[in-house]
Amino acid sequence: MQNIPAVPYAARHPDPAWRGRVTYTVLGLLLLWPMLVASEFKPAVLFDWQSLSATGRFLAGFLPPAHSPEFLAMLLRETWQTIAIATAGLSLALLGAIPATLIVTERLSISRLGRRRMGVLPAAVRQLVRWLLVLLRSVPELVWALLLVRIVGLGPTAGVLAIALTYCGMLGKVYAEILESSEAHASASLLTNGGGRLAALFYGALPEAAPELLSYTVYRWECAIRGSVVMGFVGAGGLGQRMDESMKMLAGGEVASMLLVFVLLVAAADLFSRLLRRRLA
Repeated sequence: MQNIPAVPYAARHPDPAWRGRVTYTVLGLLLLWPMLVASEFKPAVLFDWQSLSATGRFLAGFLPPAHSPEFLAMLLRETWQTIAIATAGLSLALLGAIPATLIVTERLSISRLGRRRMGVLPAAVRQLVRWLLVLLRSVPELVWALLLVRIVGLGPTAGVLAIALTYCGMLGKVYAEILESSEAHASASLLTNGGGRLAALFYGALPEAAPELLSYTVYRWECAIRGSVVMGFVGAGGLGQRMDESMKMLAGGEVASMLLVFVLLVAAADLFSRLLRRRLA
Protein backbone atom coordinates (compact mmCIF):
# COMPACT_ATOMS: atom_id res chain seq x y z
CA MET A 1 0.00 0.00 0.00
CA GLN A 2 1.10 3.53 -0.71
CA ASN A 3 1.92 5.52 2.42
CA ILE A 4 -0.19 8.65 2.62
CA PRO A 5 1.59 11.43 4.55
CA ALA A 6 -0.14 12.33 7.76
CA VAL A 7 -1.88 15.70 7.82
CA PRO A 8 -0.46 17.93 10.59
CA TYR A 9 -2.69 18.49 13.58
CA ALA A 10 -2.75 22.24 12.96
CA ALA A 11 -4.07 21.67 9.46
CA ARG A 12 -6.75 19.27 10.67
CA HIS A 13 -7.77 21.52 13.58
CA PRO A 14 -7.28 25.18 12.60
CA ASP A 15 -7.35 27.79 15.33
CA PRO A 16 -11.00 28.92 15.61
CA ALA A 17 -10.06 32.19 17.34
CA TRP A 18 -7.51 33.50 14.85
CA ARG A 19 -9.89 36.03 13.35
CA GLY A 20 -10.59 37.56 16.74
CA ARG A 21 -6.90 37.72 17.62
CA VAL A 22 -6.02 39.38 14.32
CA THR A 23 -8.90 41.84 14.68
CA TYR A 24 -7.90 42.84 18.24
CA THR A 25 -4.26 43.20 17.19
CA VAL A 26 -5.18 45.51 14.32
CA LEU A 27 -7.51 47.56 16.54
CA GLY A 28 -4.79 47.83 19.18
CA LEU A 29 -2.29 49.10 16.61
CA LEU A 30 -4.82 51.58 15.23
CA LEU A 31 -5.41 52.95 18.74
CA LEU A 32 -1.70 53.00 19.61
CA TRP A 33 -0.57 54.84 16.50
CA PRO A 34 -2.34 58.18 17.25
CA MET A 35 -0.91 58.05 20.80
CA LEU A 36 2.62 57.59 19.45
CA VAL A 37 2.08 60.51 17.06
CA ALA A 38 0.68 62.71 19.85
CA SER A 39 3.63 61.90 22.12
CA GLU A 40 6.06 62.89 19.32
CA PHE A 41 7.95 59.63 19.85
CA LYS A 42 10.85 59.53 17.39
CA PRO A 43 13.06 56.48 17.99
CA ALA A 44 15.18 57.31 14.93
CA VAL A 45 16.73 60.17 16.91
CA LEU A 46 18.50 57.61 19.10
CA PHE A 47 20.40 56.26 16.10
CA ASP A 48 21.39 59.62 14.70
CA TRP A 49 25.18 59.96 14.42
CA GLN A 50 25.25 63.12 16.51
CA SER A 51 23.19 61.44 19.25
CA LEU A 52 25.35 58.33 19.18
CA SER A 53 28.57 60.33 19.48
CA ALA A 54 27.14 62.38 22.37
CA THR A 55 26.02 59.16 24.09
CA GLY A 56 29.49 57.66 23.67
CA ARG A 57 31.17 60.70 25.21
CA PHE A 58 28.67 60.72 28.06
CA LEU A 59 29.13 57.02 28.86
CA ALA A 60 32.91 57.28 28.59
CA GLY A 61 32.86 59.65 31.54
CA PHE A 62 31.35 56.86 33.69
CA LEU A 63 34.61 54.89 33.61
CA PRO A 64 36.13 54.15 35.95
CA PRO A 65 33.52 54.46 38.72
CA ALA A 66 34.60 56.67 41.61
CA HIS A 67 36.10 54.63 44.43
CA SER A 68 38.11 56.96 46.63
CA PRO A 69 37.75 56.29 50.40
CA GLU A 70 36.18 59.68 51.05
CA PHE A 71 33.63 59.21 48.28
CA LEU A 72 32.78 55.65 49.34
CA ALA A 73 32.24 56.82 52.92
CA MET A 74 29.88 59.52 51.66
CA LEU A 75 28.15 57.01 49.39
CA LEU A 76 27.58 54.59 52.27
CA ARG A 77 26.18 57.38 54.44
CA GLU A 78 23.80 58.63 51.75
CA THR A 79 22.73 55.08 50.87
CA TRP A 80 21.79 54.47 54.49
CA GLN A 81 19.84 57.74 54.53
CA THR A 82 18.00 56.71 51.35
CA ILE A 83 17.02 53.36 52.89
CA ALA A 84 15.95 55.17 56.07
CA ILE A 85 13.78 57.62 54.10
CA ALA A 86 12.07 54.79 52.22
CA THR A 87 11.53 52.67 55.34
CA ALA A 88 10.25 55.53 57.47
CA GLY A 89 7.92 56.71 54.71
CA LEU A 90 6.54 53.21 54.16
CA SER A 91 6.05 52.71 57.91
CA LEU A 92 4.03 55.92 58.15
CA ALA A 93 2.05 54.84 55.08
CA LEU A 94 1.20 51.53 56.79
CA LEU A 95 -0.10 53.41 59.84
CA GLY A 96 -2.70 55.01 57.59
CA ALA A 97 -3.23 52.18 55.10
CA ILE A 98 -4.09 49.43 57.62
CA PRO A 99 -7.01 51.31 59.26
CA ALA A 100 -8.19 52.42 55.82
CA THR A 101 -8.11 48.80 54.66
CA LEU A 102 -10.28 47.77 57.61
CA ILE A 103 -12.81 50.43 56.65
CA VAL A 104 -13.00 49.95 52.87
CA THR A 105 -12.93 46.12 52.79
CA GLU A 106 -16.56 45.10 52.49
CA ARG A 107 -15.92 41.52 53.67
CA LEU A 108 -14.92 42.87 57.08
CA SER A 109 -18.07 44.95 57.40
CA ILE A 110 -20.15 44.03 60.46
CA SER A 111 -23.13 46.02 59.19
CA ARG A 112 -23.61 43.52 56.33
CA LEU A 113 -24.16 40.54 58.64
CA GLY A 114 -27.60 39.03 58.16
CA ARG A 115 -28.65 41.70 55.70
CA ARG A 116 -26.15 41.38 52.85
CA ARG A 117 -26.24 45.18 52.65
CA MET A 118 -24.40 47.90 54.53
CA GLY A 119 -26.09 50.61 56.50
CA VAL A 120 -26.22 54.16 55.15
CA LEU A 121 -23.65 55.59 57.59
CA PRO A 122 -21.06 52.78 57.16
CA ALA A 123 -21.43 52.99 53.39
CA ALA A 124 -20.91 56.77 53.46
CA VAL A 125 -17.81 56.47 55.67
CA ARG A 126 -16.42 53.73 53.43
CA GLN A 127 -16.93 55.87 50.32
CA LEU A 128 -15.25 58.90 51.94
CA VAL A 129 -12.22 56.81 52.85
CA ARG A 130 -12.09 55.45 49.29
CA TRP A 131 -12.09 59.00 47.90
CA LEU A 132 -9.30 59.92 50.32
CA LEU A 133 -7.20 56.98 49.11
CA VAL A 134 -7.86 58.03 45.51
CA LEU A 135 -6.69 61.56 46.31
CA LEU A 136 -3.53 60.40 48.04
CA ARG A 137 -2.39 58.03 45.30
CA SER A 138 -3.41 60.36 42.46
CA VAL A 139 -0.64 62.82 43.34
CA PRO A 140 2.82 61.34 42.58
CA GLU A 141 5.33 61.33 45.42
CA LEU A 142 7.55 63.70 43.43
CA VAL A 143 4.78 66.32 43.36
CA TRP A 144 4.16 65.84 47.09
CA ALA A 145 7.91 66.31 47.64
CA LEU A 146 7.92 69.55 45.63
CA LEU A 147 5.08 70.89 47.76
CA LEU A 148 6.51 69.69 51.07
CA VAL A 149 9.99 71.05 50.38
CA ARG A 150 8.40 74.50 50.35
CA ILE A 151 6.56 73.76 53.60
CA VAL A 152 9.13 71.93 55.75
CA GLY A 153 12.27 72.95 53.86
CA LEU A 154 15.01 70.93 52.19
CA GLY A 155 15.97 67.58 53.65
CA PRO A 156 14.71 64.03 54.25
CA THR A 157 11.53 65.10 56.10
CA ALA A 158 9.88 66.13 52.84
CA GLY A 159 10.80 62.79 51.25
CA VAL A 160 9.46 60.75 54.15
CA LEU A 161 6.14 62.60 54.17
CA ALA A 162 5.80 62.42 50.37
CA ILE A 163 6.27 58.64 50.38
CA ALA A 164 3.88 58.27 53.31
CA LEU A 165 1.08 60.20 51.60
CA THR A 166 1.28 58.53 48.18
CA TYR A 167 1.92 55.01 49.42
CA CYS A 168 -0.87 55.19 51.99
CA GLY A 169 -3.32 55.51 49.10
CA MET A 170 -1.65 52.74 47.09
CA LEU A 171 -1.33 50.27 49.96
CA GLY A 172 -4.87 50.86 51.22
CA LYS A 173 -6.37 50.22 47.79
CA VAL A 174 -4.32 47.12 46.96
CA TYR A 175 -4.62 45.60 50.44
CA ALA A 176 -8.41 45.92 50.24
CA GLU A 177 -8.47 44.30 46.78
CA ILE A 178 -6.26 41.42 47.94
CA LEU A 179 -8.48 40.78 50.96
CA GLU A 180 -11.64 41.03 48.86
CA SER A 181 -10.35 38.41 46.42
CA SER A 182 -9.15 35.95 49.09
CA GLU A 183 -11.20 33.18 50.69
CA ALA A 184 -13.92 34.75 52.85
CA HIS A 185 -15.22 31.74 54.76
CA ALA A 186 -12.96 32.06 57.81
CA SER A 187 -13.43 35.81 58.31
CA ALA A 188 -17.19 35.55 57.71
CA SER A 189 -17.46 32.78 60.32
CA LEU A 190 -15.60 34.86 62.89
CA LEU A 191 -17.81 37.89 62.27
CA THR A 192 -20.99 35.80 62.37
CA ASN A 193 -20.01 34.25 65.71
CA GLY A 194 -19.38 37.59 67.40
CA GLY A 195 -15.73 38.23 66.54
CA GLY A 196 -14.52 41.74 65.92
CA ARG A 197 -13.12 43.12 62.69
CA LEU A 198 -9.53 42.91 63.95
CA ALA A 199 -10.02 39.26 64.87
CA ALA A 200 -11.55 38.56 61.47
CA LEU A 201 -8.60 40.29 59.84
CA PHE A 202 -5.79 38.66 61.84
CA TYR A 203 -7.23 35.14 62.18
CA GLY A 204 -9.45 34.87 59.12
CA ALA A 205 -8.26 36.98 56.19
CA LEU A 206 -4.52 37.39 56.86
CA PRO A 207 -3.50 33.70 56.95
CA GLU A 208 -4.93 33.28 53.45
CA ALA A 209 -3.60 36.52 51.94
CA ALA A 210 -0.37 36.98 53.93
CA PRO A 211 2.10 35.92 51.18
CA GLU A 212 0.55 38.24 48.62
CA LEU A 213 0.25 41.12 51.08
CA LEU A 214 3.84 40.73 52.21
CA SER A 215 5.15 40.43 48.66
CA TYR A 216 3.34 43.61 47.62
CA THR A 217 4.59 45.45 50.73
CA VAL A 218 8.21 44.53 50.00
CA TYR A 219 7.69 45.56 46.36
CA ARG A 220 6.38 48.92 47.54
CA TRP A 221 9.42 49.27 49.80
CA GLU A 222 11.59 48.70 46.74
CA CYS A 223 9.58 51.36 44.88
CA ALA A 224 9.97 53.69 47.88
CA ILE A 225 13.75 53.36 47.63
CA ARG A 226 13.62 54.32 43.97
CA GLY A 227 11.18 57.11 44.74
CA SER A 228 13.37 58.51 47.51
CA VAL A 229 16.25 58.65 45.02
CA VAL A 230 14.15 60.58 42.50
CA MET A 231 12.86 62.96 45.17
CA GLY A 232 16.43 63.77 46.09
CA PHE A 233 16.63 65.74 42.83
CA VAL A 234 14.17 68.27 44.29
CA GLY A 235 16.04 68.59 47.58
CA ALA A 236 14.50 65.75 49.63
CA GLY A 237 17.88 64.33 50.70
CA GLY A 238 19.51 60.95 50.16
CA LEU A 239 21.41 59.59 47.17
CA GLY A 240 19.29 61.48 44.66
CA GLN A 241 20.43 64.85 45.97
CA ARG A 242 24.09 63.77 45.77
CA MET A 243 23.56 62.41 42.26
CA ASP A 244 22.04 65.71 41.18
CA GLU A 245 25.14 67.50 42.45
CA SER A 246 27.48 65.03 40.71
CA MET A 247 25.60 65.35 37.41
CA LYS A 248 25.78 69.14 37.57
CA MET A 249 29.55 68.87 38.09
CA LEU A 250 29.78 66.35 35.19
CA ALA A 251 31.37 63.80 37.55
CA GLY A 252 30.46 60.67 35.57
CA GLY A 253 32.49 58.32 37.77
CA GLU A 254 30.51 59.34 40.86
CA VAL A 255 27.23 58.91 38.98
CA ALA A 256 28.31 55.42 37.85
CA SER A 257 29.07 54.37 41.44
CA MET A 258 25.67 55.63 42.60
CA LEU A 259 23.90 53.77 39.78
CA LEU A 260 25.65 50.55 40.83
CA VAL A 261 24.39 51.10 44.37
CA PHE A 262 20.82 51.53 43.04
CA VAL A 263 21.06 48.19 41.23
CA LEU A 264 22.36 46.47 44.36
CA LEU A 265 19.57 47.94 46.50
CA VAL A 266 16.84 46.74 44.13
CA ALA A 267 18.46 43.29 43.87
CA ALA A 268 18.65 43.04 47.67
CA ALA A 269 14.97 44.00 47.99
CA ASP A 270 14.02 41.36 45.42
CA LEU A 271 16.04 38.69 47.25
CA PHE A 272 14.46 39.70 50.57
CA SER A 273 10.97 39.39 49.04
CA ARG A 274 11.68 35.88 47.71
CA LEU A 275 13.07 34.72 51.05
CA LEU A 276 10.00 35.98 52.91
CA ARG A 277 7.64 34.30 50.47
CA ARG A 278 9.46 30.99 50.89
CA ARG A 279 9.23 31.24 54.66
CA LEU A 280 5.50 31.93 54.51
CA ALA A 281 4.94 29.13 51.98
